[in-house]
Amino acid sequence: MADPLAPFRWLGAFPGDRDDLLGEIFCVSFFHRLEPVEVLHRFGTAGRPGREMTFHELAGKVWESIGMTDDDYVGVVQVGEWSVAVELRGQRATLAEPLSGLSRGCEVVAIMRHDHAEDRFVYAVDGEVVTSFTPHLPDTRWGSDPDRINELMRETGLPPETLDEEAWEATWDDMYTDRISRVFSLAAKITDVVFTPSILDGPLLVSATSQ
Repeated sequence: MADPLAPFRWLGAFPGDRDDLLGEIFCVSFFHRLEPVEVLHRFGTAGRPGREMTFHELAGKVWESIGMTDDDYVGVVQVGEWSVAVELRGQRATLAEPLSGLSRGCEVVAIMRHDHAEDRFVYAVDGEVVTSFTPHLPDTRWGSDPDRINELMRETGLPPETLDEEAWEATWDDMYTDRISRVFSLAAKITDVVFTPSILDGPLLVSATSQ
C-alpha cells in the first residue's frame, strides 16, 4: 500500500539527514490568490523590492544575517492559485499579530517547525485565525471555528477528538514522529499544493523583512 505521507516526509527529516533541506526551524505559508509581490509587501518589506534568488542563495542570506542584522528573509513562489512563502529560521506567518494582516482578504495556511520550541499549524481567513493547533496535539485547538476542518484532519491521521488513555498511548509515537508530515498533508488538502522539494527548484522572489 502506498504511503500517503511519502511526499511530505522530507519536511520532518532529522537535522543533518540527506532529506533535511529546510533545517530544524522554518515556516511555510500558503496564500490564496495573492501574487508573490503582494505577499512580500504584507510581510513588511518596507518598500524594498524583492529580487529573484535560488533557494540556496536565500539560505545563504539567512545564515549570513544571523547575529548581524535585525532582518529576516522570506522567499515566495507562485504555485497555481497559491503563493508559497518560505521563512528559514522564521515563524512570522504563524504569529497572531502579523497573521491578521497577512491573511486580510484571503485564506492563509501556515506551518512552523521548531525543534527547540513548539511546532504550529494555523488556518486563517480574512484576518482571523479559524483554527490552530500544535501538530502532535490535534485535539487541543483554538480559533474562531476550531472544528471547521475536522474532517480533513481525520483524513490525514490528525484526530480532532480527545482519545482515551489507551488509544493515546498506542498512537503517540507515530503521531509525534509524523507530526510535520501530517500537517503538510493537511495543508495540501486545503490548498491542493503538495509542497515538495521541486517547488524550490525555480527562482523565488526574496526580500528582507524588518522584525
